[in-house]
Amino acid sequence: MAMADARSSSEGRRGVWGLCRMPFWSSGGRAMSSSQSSIHHASRNSMGQSGRVDGQAGQRRGSASSGSSVSSVARALFPTRRRLKLDPASKLYFPYEPGKQVRSAVRIKNTSKSHVAFKFQTTAPKSCFMRPPGAVLSPGESIIATVFKFVEQPENNEKPQDQKSKVKFKIVSLKVKGPMEYIPELFDEQKDQVAVEQILRVVFLDISRPSPHMDKLIRQLADAEAALEARKKPPEDTGPRIVGEGLVIDEWKERRERYLARQQVEVVDSV
Repeated sequence: MAMADARSSSEGRRGVWGLCRMPFWSSGGRAMSSSQSSIHHASRNSMGQSGRVDGQAGQRRGSASSGSSVSSVARALFPTRRRLKLDPASKLYFPYEPGKQVRSAVRIKNTSKSHVAFKFQTTAPKSCFMRPPGAVLSPGESIIATVFKFVEQPENNEKPQDQKSKVKFKIVSLKVKGPMEYIPELFDEQKDQVAVEQILRVVFLDISRPSPHMDKLIRQLADAEAALEARKKPPEDTGPRIVGEGLVIDEWKERRERYLARQQVEVVDSV
């Protein structure tokens, strides 16, 4: 009986300890599982958020790259608007005279709403040049430039229409702020703003045959010479004349003196 009581008492203690331990460990297990699950969910949320951030950044980079590609394609499809209008538009007509320096002419007009500087370029600067080599044009202003070129001797008795020149001419433009003096350094300081207006091709004309191109060239050359002579003339002085050492003669006073002199002559004649 004593042993049975002891066994029962020990089993009772184990049962009590078991009852006491089970909730602790089970709760602890649930607490650990809940904490682990919360950590797992937090890590998944952080990974999801980082994935969304990376995705948004990738989308922004993709949209930026796509936007830049679209803009480059647009620039390729829609070239820069021309600032100048050339006449002739794409050719320079020269009279065919082998062994001589001949002239051509091109009218350059500013068709934009701002001041524009232009410059002449050629692949043969030793045998070709332009007068003037460049200028600054106000909106709507035009100028006739003269192009000089030395004509080489023909090979195998080629005709003027068969002659092909390897020389290229190019007109470039640059938008400037208001009226200013033309200097070639303008194009070096703002290279990214320089636009190619036109590459001109050389066409030779037979001087023995009249043609509309030859007639137009003769007129343009005459206009260019007249404009050059007008620029050489000094500006007219509309102010008062200065005679001697700083003496200013008033026109009204001069007319009055002439009138009084005539009156005195008339009085002497009457006497």
